Amino acid sequence: MSYRSELYKKALEELEDRRSKAVLEQAENRSLAFSKIPELEALSREISSVGTKLYRIYESRENVAQRVEELSRENMKQNERFERLLTENGFAPDFLELKYFCPKCRDTGFVNGEQCECLKALVKKEASLRLNFTSPVTLSDFDSFRLSYYDEKPDPKTGVSPLSRMKAIFEYCRDWANYFSRSSKSILMQGKTGLGKTHLSLAIARCVIEQGYDVVYGSVFNLMSRIEQEHFGKKENEDSYEHLLNCDLLILDDLGTEFSSGFTKKAIYSIINTRLLAQLPTIISTNLSMEEMLETYSDRVVSRLLNGYDRLVFLGRDIRFEKRKKQ
Repeated sequence: MSYRSELYKKALEELEDRRSKAVLEQAENRSLAFSKIPELEALSREISSVGTKLYRIYESRENVAQRVEELSRENMKQNERFERLLTENGFAPDFLELKYFCPKCRDTGFVNGEQCECLKALVKKEASLRLNFTSPVTLSDFDSFRLSYYDEKPDPKTGVSPLSRMKAIFEYCRDWANYFSRSSKSILMQGKTGLGKTHLSLAIARCVIEQGYDVVYGSVFNLMSRIEQEHFGKKENEDSYEHLLNCDLLILDDLGTEFSSGFTKKAIYSIINTRLLAQLPTIISTNLSMEEMLETYSDRVVSRLLNGYDRLVFLGRDIRFEKRKKQ
């Protein structure tokens, strides 16, 4: 089975599970309501028998129009009585209806022979889960980020207080995540190791995933190794590269730590450029300065980062060291 077929199989299994849960929930609701309101069960049978009654009317061919009209009025009264009994006993009018997760396709994955958006979303989600399975995307959040580790004194090189800079960066990242959309601006996080770039990028990933978006998070080293293996046939039938290009949010951690080769440099440029052209947001974190990036990557890569990304320059001392000092 191909990689793409496996993703669709997994997504369709999820849809089948959703349908089963909806049917089970309806059965449990019916049991609860009928036990509390015995009259409902008889009314339900009467309402359900309308189709059979209509068939008999048309089969008899006697006073068809009149009898259909009478049946319609009777059925309307029964439905009104049914809803009234539900609401009078504290139930919502739609309590006994079959509630699908996706009303458009009724959890089948298809509408008029075309793939429903819910099926596409599940396929993307499964692809992201497979790419994210080694990523600690649930380990950080904004509430656990501590500004107290940053110094109030101005940085000697920039004259800017690390605390004030990091407070602004923290608020920017939190707002960016809370109001995320597929057209959000891309972000370049720069600064020495241990300043909180990974923590904030993970917090963003967690927040955006919780909103239902398709997020891929990973170190550039791991992701480049994966797509290089797929490209040269060491991992067959997978298309991680395509998913990196099309996911709602791509987070590339530690740019500059990957094994540098002609393939990885071209792949990084292609990912950055393709997503910019598609106006899809990307977050890149790196310990490299702009000078070091120019030495490592082409002018085209650096130009796109400078012109297409909001640049956040982290300041301060290694907060992991500061944490150990306070323990």
